[in-house]
Amino acid sequence: MVNSNYYMMDFLYVTPTPVQAARAGNAVHALLLYRHHLNRQEILPTLLMGVRPLCSAQYEKIFNTTRIPGVQKDHIRHLRDSRHVAVFHRGRFFRVGTHSQSGLLSPRDLEQQFQRILDDPSPACPHEEHLAALTAAPRDTWAQVRRSLKSQAEDALEAVEGAAFFVSLDSEPAGLAREDPAASLDAYAHALLAGRGHDRWYDKSFTLIVFSNGKLGLSVEHSWADCPISGHMWEFTLATECFQLGYSVDGHCKGHPDPSLPRPQRLHWDLPEKIHLSISLALRGAKTLSGDVDCHVFPFSHFGKSFIKRCHLSSDSFIQMALQLAHFRDRGQFCLTYESTMTRLFLEGRTETVRSCTREACSFVRAMEDKEKTDSQCLALFRLAVDKHQALLKAAMSGQGADRHLFALCIVAQFLHLQSPFLDQVHSEQWQLATSQIPVQQTHLFDVHNYPDYVSSGGGFGPIDDHGYGVSYIFMGDEMITFHISSKKSSTKTDSHRLGQHIEDALLDVASLFQEGKRLKRGCRGRGEEGPRGYRCGPLPCHPRGSMAPMPSTNF
Repeated sequence: MVNSNYYMMDFLYVTPTPVQAARAGNAVHALLLYRHHLNRQEILPTLLMGVRPLCSAQYEKIFNTTRIPGVQKDHIRHLRDSRHVAVFHRGRFFRVGTHSQSGLLSPRDLEQQFQRILDDPSPACPHEEHLAALTAAPRDTWAQVRRSLKSQAEDALEAVEGAAFFVSLDSEPAGLAREDPAASLDAYAHALLAGRGHDRWYDKSFTLIVFSNGKLGLSVEHSWADCPISGHMWEFTLATECFQLGYSVDGHCKGHPDPSLPRPQRLHWDLPEKIHLSISLALRGAKTLSGDVDCHVFPFSHFGKSFIKRCHLSSDSFIQMALQLAHFRDRGQFCLTYESTMTRLFLEGRTETVRSCTREACSFVRAMEDKEKTDSQCLALFRLAVDKHQALLKAAMSGQGADRHLFALCIVAQFLHLQSPFLDQVHSEQWQLATSQIPVQQTHLFDVHNYPDYVSSGGGFGPIDDHGYGVSYIFMGDEMITFHISSKKSSTKTDSHRLGQHIEDALLDVASLFQEGKRLKRGCRGRGEEGPRGYRCGPLPCHPRGSMAPMPSTNF
């Protein structure tokens, strides 16, 4: 929780239905349709530059997967198939079958099953409500407790760990609120990243979170795959449940339910007394960690990918250099910066690190803070910094990065009991700025020009260092960038909202180095003022159409 898992958000401005059970029904059906396509090998490999296929090995463990804790190390347990999902609601666990003899249940049947859970008045058993906090506990502690749990409540534990995925039906609403857009988005991110510390099974490959107002989100376990994999699945899910499956005029799933379906099975946990204290301690630790996370989400709407393209620059490099400027203004110093990039050009490739804080980036930042430097001088240094970043990015993607090799050397040195001052120094360095771009991979699923609101608002992750930041960003269409920032409240050196303001200012200052950007800068002096294209500085207000926006008529 927080330290490894990450989250993904729903559409930013619209919620297709306010009916919680209906949104859950369509979303679960869409996710299992994706699994069906995956099993039939109908999902085409992602192509780099439209030519080179990337390794698809990570897709194998999206579903039917759980991370099992161990005293020395964890391991991944993956099943060939699973015909049920595990559901958590108001402290109770349920097993919901997803198939009948005729195949996958319809969205309306699934809605009926989820509504039955929502209507179930039975209370949670003692300690059952907080049981999932154990998955947020230290791994060796959870491994030892799980042994007792498996001997006392094997069937219930197997129903959760053997599920296709985990579903949490939350009792509170979430998402962008008209009354306080900024605070509501921050609370939405926090609910997805940490929740209440006991309402997600953090070991499942992912938890689908459905809030009481129909808003969706994902909490994703990180060891089985990286963000582009879950992001690909999430794009398909949002597009399918909204555009293909759709909802009736009253907000319910289309069709008619089968009332003869067996009711969801309530899971019963025979919890031995000796683990009661472990559950309480795990809950205390999870709540402490959850309460310490400072999340901030803001849509940057002054410009987007189209403006950067007109500058003939890499959009990712543009953002990375702006982040260097923003962080320097926030902390008054440079720091070791982590940017994740994929290495899926190789079999079973995962990620490599791009160290974005280069000498060229530092020279650019110093120039921007030097009043004696002209715009043309700053622009020249900016282009050098971007070129350096692009070279590092290409090297990392092609196996020429440094950090995974250094990590492997650290592991070998530990195994051989070798002392290496150099490797000890490398291993002890702190990444005070961790960054990642969330790619939009299936643009054909979304009509961003006619329906710009129907785009995922990305996701985020916790800070790697106690005195550092976690920053992710996603390009929403051509004219908006959404940032997700996290830090620790306990640190006196960080403030997610302060960094957010620095990022906004840095982006505008970098843009002002270009002729078109100068007009943009003059037209937008502060938060809340209208920009030259009708954009509003800072977080945007709720979409005027409300939560029940009309469905696009285009057949995607």
